[in-house]
This record gives sequence, structure tokens and C-alpha cells, in this order.
Amino acid sequence: MGLSFILEVDAPSDLPYDERRADALITVTARSATGSAEQAPSAEILIMDRSLSMSGHKLDEAKRAMCAAIDTLRDGTLLGIVAGNHQADVIFPTTGGLARVDARTREDAKIRVVGQLAEGGTAIGQWLAGARRLFASVESPGTVRHAVLYTDGKNEHETPEQLGEILTTCTDEFICHARGLGDDWHYTELLRVTEALHGTAEAVVTISDLTEDFTRLMREALRIVVARMYLGLRLNSRFQLAFVRQTRPVEAELTARQQRDGETHIPLGSWAPETRQYQISLGVDPDSLTVDETLRAARVTLHAEFPDGTRRPCSETAAMVVRRRSTPGFGIARSPDLTRVENERELGMAMRACADAHLRGDLDRADRELRLAIGLAESLRDTTRLRLLRAVATGGPDARLRVRRDVARGQILGIGVDSTKTVSRPVDPHDLPPLDPGLPRACLRCGATSASPTAKFCEECGHRFGDAGVGGEPVDGL
Repeated sequence: MGLSFILEVDAPSDLPYDERRADALITVTARSATGSAEQAPSAEILIMDRSLSMSGHKLDEAKRAMCAAIDTLRDGTLLGIVAGNHQADVIFPTTGGLARVDARTREDAKIRVVGQLAEGGTAIGQWLAGARRLFASVESPGTVRHAVLYTDGKNEHETPEQLGEILTTCTDEFICHARGLGDDWHYTELLRVTEALHGTAEAVVTISDLTEDFTRLMREALRIVVARMYLGLRLNSRFQLAFVRQTRPVEAELTARQQRDGETHIPLGSWAPETRQYQISLGVDPDSLTVDETLRAARVTLHAEFPDGTRRPCSETAAMVVRRRSTPGFGIARSPDLTRVENERELGMAMRACADAHLRGDLDRADRELRLAIGLAESLRDTTRLRLLRAVATGGPDARLRVRRDVARGQILGIGVDSTKTVSRPVDPHDLPPLDPGLPRACLRCGATSASPTAKFCEECGHRFGDAGVGGEPVDGL
């Protein structure tokens, strides 16, 4: 198959007497299989926004990026190009289906891209539906189906419900990355697409950066080995599946479910050699559990689509084991790793709340959410998101942190779209990005802001900056 998989289940076995929820972290590590050099067959669809708002320099740069992506594809890749506005047109190939890449088809594809004119509106769902129809023409089992799209505007020519219906039909059919150009799109629409289709969403504020980004995405696609992966859960009858969430490297709610032979399969998208982490949550009536009885709540197995098109297990089965204790909730220590995951989720929510408030003009709310987000990022030692947040922060007249009043809309969109990206492990506090010497420090515990940017302790509650998480919980390492 080309990859070997290691499945690890980390679940606190002890449940408080009155607990109605059992959670586990599942880490999946994929490594290149020994002696496997064969690459999976691949199909690529490039989706270009040619709406009227793309006129001029933006469309010229987008065409340059599309042509660079075409040049990066390896020979033999199946290629299709969709040009979208309020509808979707397949501009390459013109003969239907997908074309196999070689020197001639590359030039033909680039000619079709360069000839596009800007007109019409934006309906991202129609673009994705067009891509799904093209991918349906792929007959070879085990083919990696990979798409990328960019847009510079809001999805104004279809309803959220229409987009949702199309995303449902596209889930587990192909993966898709999405890029927002400039500053007039909405990050929630891109996150909705990439969450459903197992891709990444990013802001490209400087339009000329799209070429480098698209060529990088094409190179990363070359590393994909397994077209489709699934997390298989076989639950004890006393437990119900509440949710499955990807927690690393990008947070995403995994809502698709497939039932196969009494087992629930959750699509995980395509895989290269990499590591991802998931959180599963099970609901349970505590009265259905006997005190101190060790019970297997769930069996967890990975399944893959093999080159012959069959779906089979590709990992050892691991168990999620629980035991109801006679002690109430306050007597059972919380898992530090699960606590960290929940705090990372709270950081992402604060970042999105900050972005949303700023986009609708509620600056006071945006300032409060920014202070909360910076405090959480410092506590979690999340250097990537902390750097993004500090870039839009300044000290206000009251010496409290606030969003810069001259901040570009594109930066705010970047805060929203990058809110779901998580770190693999916290860094040493000495390696945190330097704080602007003019910025005060925000207290994670009480929300107060220090008068001095060099303060070590909060002047209101005495909390030491950077030493603890919410409620004084220790910062943990993964």
C-alpha cells in the first residue's frame, strides 16, 4: 500500500461516578513502508475564480499561479480545470473527463487558462460540483483525487444551504484546499469547504504570493500515497458517539458517517507520511455502568482504500477502556493532554470571535477577544498563532491591549482562517516570539492588562504570566 500506520489511543480509564462523557485522543502516524517506491495514481483539478471582481492584476497573477501549478504536475497525472463565477465551466480538457498530463496537454491547459476573462458572480458550490463530476470519470481504484481553488470574493450567488448540500455530496469523493485572495472574501466559507473536504485554508493577502503557494500545494500532493482513509469505531452498546474532531495539525469537525458491518467509519481524507490527532467523545448513562468494572467502550481500527479499490483494515485494533469510579467528578484528575486540546480549541474560538467582531465593527468585543486569545496562546506556548495575534495588537490609551485601529482587513481574515491551525508541541517559554516592548501583557486568568510590558505577575490577581493555563492548570507537553 505504500504506508504503514501506527494507531495510539490515549484515554483516561477512570470516569467520575456521575460522568456522562468519555473522551479519547487518537494519534495516527503514517510512515513510508519499507521497500515501497511506487506512487499512487493521481487526478488533479484546478479551480480558478474568474468572477468580475478578479479583473485586472488579480486575474493576471492568478493565471500565472495556475500555469505554474500545471508545470509542477508530474507526467501521467490526470488533469482538469474548472473556471468559475456564478456557474462552473470545464475549460480543460474540452473533450470531457480528464486529460493525462504530458508536454502537449500542459501547453493546451495553459492556453485555456490564459484565455479566461473576468465576468459574473461567485458560487463556490457550483465549482465544487463541477469538480466532483470530473472526478467521477476516474475509473482507476486507489487514485488520489486532489483539488485546489482560490477566490477573492464572498459566496453571494448561492445560499449557505445550497453550499452545504453540495459539500455533503463531495465529502469522501476528493480533498480540496482553498485560498482567499486579497481582503474581500470571508474566511468562514473557506473553512467550511476545507473542513468538509480535508484540506487547508489560507489567506493570500499579497496576490503575487499565490504562485509560490500553488506550486507548494502541487509538490505536497506528490507525497500523497493513500487515496482514502477511515477511522473505524465499534462501540459498546452502552455508549453513543457524540462527536469526532481532528485536533492536529488542523482542527476540524468530522461529521460524515458511514456504517459498514456494524462499524462506524469516519472519512479521514488522503494521506502522505504524516501524523494527525483526533478526539472522540462518547456519551453514556453513568447508571448503566457498574462501579469499578473495567469496560471496553470502543474498538478503534484504521481502514484504507487499497489499490484494488477494496477497503480493508490497515492497523492493529486498539481499545478505549473505561472504569466508573465511586468518586465524584472533583476527585478524578483530568487528562493533561485532553485539557490542552480543549484549551487550544478555546484559543481558536477566541481568534474567530475577535475576527468576527472586528469585521462587523464591534471593536470593543474584538479587543476583549484579542486579549483572551493572546493570553491563551502565551499559556499554550503556541508561537504561530501568538505571532499572528501580536501582529494586530497595540496598547490602547488605558494601557490595555487592543486591535490596531489601522489593521488591514486581510490581516483580520488571516486571524480567522488560521485559527484552526494547531502546534505539534509547545515550545520553551524562552523561544516565544518577542513581545513588542510597547505592548502590555494580558492576564489569562482574570483578563486584566499589566501597566508594564515587562511585568512578571498580574497586578490584579497575582497570576504569573505564562506559567499556567486557565484556572491555574499546569502547561502540559505533548
